Amino acid sequence: MTQIDIARRPATAVATLPEVVVTPETPSLLSGTIGAERSAVLDADLHDLRERLEARLMVDVNSTRSGGGVAEMLHRVLRYARGAGIDARWFTIEGDSAFFALTKRLHHLLHGRDAAGPLLGPGTAAHYASISECNAQALLGTVRPGDLVTLHDPQVAGLAAPLRRAGVRVVWRCHIGSDVDNEYTALAWEFLRPFLDTADAYVFSRAQYVPQWLTGRPVAVIQPSIDPLSAKNRPLEPQAAAAIVSRIGLRARERTSAPALYRRADGSTGAVRRDPALLYSVSPPPPDAPLVVQISRWDPLKDMAGVMAAFAAAGQSLAPVHLALVGPDISEVSDDPEGSRVFGQCVDLWHRLPVRARSRIHLACLPLADAEENAVMVNALQRQAAVITQKSLAEGFGLTVTEAMWKGRPVVASAVGGIRDQIHHGVHGILLGDPTDPVAFAAQTAGLVDDPRRATSLGAGARRRVLEYFLDDRQLRQQAALYRSIAAL
Repeated sequence: MTQIDIARRPATAVATLPEVVVTPETPSLLSGTIGAERSAVLDADLHDLRERLEARLMVDVNSTRSGGGVAEMLHRVLRYARGAGIDARWFTIEGDSAFFALTKRLHHLLHGRDAAGPLLGPGTAAHYASISECNAQALLGTVRPGDLVTLHDPQVAGLAAPLRRAGVRVVWRCHIGSDVDNEYTALAWEFLRPFLDTADAYVFSRAQYVPQWLTGRPVAVIQPSIDPLSAKNRPLEPQAAAAIVSRIGLRARERTSAPALYRRADGSTGAVRRDPALLYSVSPPPPDAPLVVQISRWDPLKDMAGVMAAFAAAGQSLAPVHLALVGPDISEVSDDPEGSRVFGQCVDLWHRLPVRARSRIHLACLPLADAEENAVMVNALQRQAAVITQKSLAEGFGLTVTEAMWKGRPVVASAVGGIRDQIHHGVHGILLGDPTDPVAFAAQTAGLVDDPRRATSLGAGARRRVLEYFLDDRQLRQQAALYRSIAAL
């Protein structure tokens, strides 16, 4: 493992933070999915929060506007908050390569694993504090004392102290964690705690992720969720899904293929026009070939290379199945310095595979320039999959699993982190007790491809599970309850 020391250096001043524009959407639109009773409760909770906030802002801050689950969640949840009349804003921070190398190492440490990156010494802490202070001062050009700011993950934890000194109410939300404390989690918390000690409240995706030093502090457990009406999750006709998957090169085009069209959020008709930013494929999978899909960031903990190796080693047991490993365009995810390296490792492995295996494995990086087009590409791929996998080595929650379950797809996923909260083994999907076991992974995946009746049953159970527990109205109500208590301080 290589570790780099960050020398003390002044951070460049940030004049203003980039604001992400979010179009308001009325929460009552969810009633067609969640029912009138749940919709009425949601409306009442958001109305109460608006009254408690009065003229104060509700602000979220993270490190990127695209390319990850947190950014996608903020796009969705904030549009409903704004539609309910709450003055909700979203800003992203700026930092240099050394800063994001540090925060990516902290990401791994909080998962209970070590990784290459900067040493967590005084120089590193000073540089992190300097970048954080500049971003906080830029944000203070917008927020005022009494406004409520939620900071998401290690990248923005350093803003907590300067914002609190200015009288801003601060919640820190951590979307990652480890069920078991070890030397790596201890190292991460030792670094982060001085920056977080003064926050008003803390939010985690699982109770197991809460560190002991927060005992007695205001802590909420709020699991992530999905929006059934977003471009990634709204209904998509099979013909349209097949056409979109063909358009991006992951299904051979049939002579009678429909155009790759979809309905945009504004009601207009959109067409998938962009090619994958990168595509490694001998030739597209045949229209009738079962497709196994894993869609993730190019992160070592998602184990994309492990999925590929397991699939290739399975050989004939998975023929004539094809595998698609799909992630975001590595050039468009600003806060993840590992993406290019991990994707490069996958490409190197793909080139080394025997021709027979390589012809049934496909790697794609989807463009992020148009968020709605990217989302509909993912939607189509998930709906066209015979099985969706998430063979993560560690996972904060795993919204790609939630998305697949909502579409009624059978899922084979690792029994790690928040995935265990979503899937009861054999009821809503298949859990892998050991995500590093390629034989078990291949056997479970092949078993679902070969048993469509069982796959359909698991998919139906998965969709019911998401409808009951993991749609955005539940998360919005939990957030409203927390924010009402913070606003009252």
